[in-house]
Amino acid sequence: MSFWRWSGFFDYLTNPFILGGVATTIWLTCVALICGLVLGFFIALMRRSGMAAARGMAWFYIWLFRGTPLLVQPIVIYTALPQLGIRFSVVQAALIGLALNEAAYLSEIIRAGIEAVPEGQTRAARALGMTERQIMRYIVMPQAFKVIIPPLGNSVNGLLKTTSVTSVISMEELLRRTQVLIQEQFMVLELFAVAAIYYLLLTTLWDFIQRRIERRFGHSSSSVALTEKR
Repeated sequence: MSFWRWSGFFDYLTNPFILGGVATTIWLTCVALICGLVLGFFIALMRRSGMAAARGMAWFYIWLFRGTPLLVQPIVIYTALPQLGIRFSVVQAALIGLALNEAAYLSEIIRAGIEAVPEGQTRAARALGMTERQIMRYIVMPQAFKVIIPPLGNSVNGLLKTTSVTSVISMEELLRRTQVLIQEQFMVLELFAVAAIYYLLLTTLWDFIQRRIERRFGHSSSSVALTEKR
């Protein structure tokens, strides 16, 4: 009995069903990242708010989603919330679970980037008559963005692989489609190897993109440090 079939491996390496799962993994990552960034930005602002209630709500949100397993969160959204009359489709539950979890981590990254901008610059902007919105848009975020880029890139890399947890609620991303084919074809090693190769390709491609983005917008740490010394 053969434990490895090269013909099966190469056939499924270009299988349309598997490639569809790769495409789903990519768009799931992109949409979850965008939603996580938007929500994470507002949570970061709440963490820096002068209102104790806002800071408390933001702290509780981060504590909850960072303190519970990501694997559990989409299951609760998809299977437990219907008990309360709140129903989501598989796609909706997967996106909500990923976005909510990602926002908890991204909010801390964004907050750290904002706090890396010297306070003296915001005070000077206020003295010039700029509004808080203008200060955030023109002074704080352009500098904070440079600080945020490296950890944000690492989050994207992790999210590409984290999408695989949505397979537990039957989201047909790469891992779920691999499991379906394994049940039909009984080629465990070959199909898992194909899935692993695609995850490696996606993360390697993103690593290349991230390095280019860092070269384009990087150099933040040194510039911020010099400003603080002044």
